[in-house]
Formats: sequence, C-alpha cells, structure tokens
Amino acid sequence: MLGWPACRRFGGRVGPVSGADTSPVGLSGVITVATQGSDGPGEVAIAIRGGTESFLARSQRPLARGTEVVVVAVGGPRSVVVYPLADEPDEADPLLDLS
Repeated sequence: MLGWPACRRFGGRVGPVSGADTSPVGLSGVITVATQGSDGPGEVAIAIRGGTESFLARSQRPLARGTEVVVVAVGGPRSVVVYPLADEPDEADPLLDLS
C-alpha cells in the first residue's frame, strides 16, 4: 500500500490500484477494428487498469467498427471473446470453449 507522500505524488488517489491481474471479463468496450466472426479477429478498446487498452477481439459473428461490446471470456493475455451489448450470449457458442 502506498503511503501518504506517494499517494500525493500519484494524483491523490487512495485505495487499491488495479494491477496486471485485473480481468477484463464483464467490462464493456468499443470495436476499433471490425471482427470477422469465425473468419478472424478484430480489435476492441477497453477501459481497464486506469487507462484504455486494446485487445484482440473474437466474436461469433462479424461486428462493425464502433459496436459497443461486453467481454465474456479471456482467450489469452491480450485476447478476449466479445458480444454486442444488445445480444445475449449463446450457451452453445464454440468461442466460449477455450480449453
């Protein structure tokens, strides 16, 4: 935990700071590079760990740039599975089987 002098130096924030182990699952983001469904991934920008980070985004169907999505699974350190916020996840989605 940071002491008071360090806290003041970093903008006066008090409390836990999210670290590298913060999961993006459940966070929303915006598609920045269109996904191609089963033909290939795109890219999503997610507000996480005090900033905005880009992740490789996989989706069941193609998603256009600018689509708001939610992260439903992690496929690797910089890869996520996303669904449009307006859709409900399909339990039979093969992308959710990351084993």
